[in-house]
Amino acid sequence: QMWQVGKRQASRAFSLYANIDILRPYFDVEPVQVRARLLESMIPVKMINFPQKIAGELYGPLMLVFTLVAILLHGMKTSDTIIREGTLMGTAIGTCFGYWLGVSSFMYFLAYLCNAQITMVQMLSLLGYGLFGHCITLFVTYNIHFHSLFYIFWLVVGGLSTLRMVAVLVSRTVGHTQRLILCGTLAALHMLFLLYLHFAYHKVVEGILDTLEGPNMPPFQRVARDIPVVSNAVLNTTAKAIALTL
Repeated sequence: QMWQVGKRQASRAFSLYANIDILRPYFDVEPVQVRARLLESMIPVKMINFPQKIAGELYGPLMLVFTLVAILLHGMKTSDTIIREGTLMGTAIGTCFGYWLGVSSFMYFLAYLCNAQITMVQMLSLLGYGLFGHCITLFVTYNIHFHSLFYIFWLVVGGLSTLRMVAVLVSRTVGHTQRLILCGTLAALHMLFLLYLHFAYHKVVEGILDTLEGPNMPPFQRVARDIPVVSNAVLNTTAKAIALTL
């Protein structure tokens, strides 16, 4: 029996190590390569006659998603919103990872319909590095509150990262209609998500918290209990009894 238990534990540990070893190539990257890919994500490619190379790693995109979560937390803390830490953290993580995974899955399905030469890991990497422009724009505009400055960064920085992704998809798609559908959908979703994070994210979070916790909850207060009125006769009798006892 001890041999069977030890064998099951060893096989379980081996299977866990094997699963981790499968994911290792996607996170085996040098910091210099991540820095170069971050800079490349802001530079649109010019050659679209042949398929452009896409990095098949997830370390950089994952770190960018966590960076975007931290920037959203920073933006909520610098505003006048008073909310619970756990609810804020969960909402930010759900929003960022939901966009990254959800839009990547939807675009991969659309790319499959349009016969684009791209895998799911490449789509995750492409969209993840595309969030670098969002991180720069939100970090600057959360600290410098000017709508005109946001629109400038939205068009320039967000537009450059979007053009980079669009150019890569164009190079991997055949057919003008397929290119228009695929690239137009990705550009619209990516640019609208940045507008949502800047203008509507705080209001949506406040609405969720008002629904869960209730708006304008008053602080906890202690209320004195009502003491019943005792007649003078009872008080006099009690005082006399205590005096006789003493």
